[in-house]
Amino acid sequence: MEKFVVSKCGDIDAIKELFKEYSTIKGAESCFVSFDKELADLEGFYSGGALLCGCEDDKPVACVAVKKVDDKTCEAKRLFIKPEHRGKGYARVMLNAMLDKARELGFGEVVFTTKPSVMKIGYELYKRMGFEETGEEDGVVSMRMAL
Repeated sequence: MEKFVVSKCGDIDAIKELFKEYSTIKGAESCFVSFDKELADLEGFYSGGALLCGCEDDKPVACVAVKKVDDKTCEAKRLFIKPEHRGKGYARVMLNAMLDKARELGFGEVVFTTKPSVMKIGYELYKRMGFEETGEEDGVVSMRMAL
């Protein structure tokens, strides 16, 4: 039986590899504007937030990031589960870990954008978990949740 554990990621290289794999998803290209700059300084880019890594049997298979927007708001970014590890409930675990971390860091709201046409399963999960839509433009939906 697999053991899945989420923790604050100390292995920046593992997060970079997961982010890079995520960036290859067809249709997700617009989610990766200034991606080289982000990868070059992940710790700086996510300063005031957090990088979380989900590991199955000690192997990194999932990630999500918390990016500080201001003292009250953070942005959830880069939720990704390796394709061969999907369908095990890891996305919900990662989202709950992200929400817990955001609360721990003192944020009162989490915001993010998603493309339902590319990430339909994720989008449906966000709605089931209580995230609300705040707008849509060119197929990109903005969502939020009060913490």
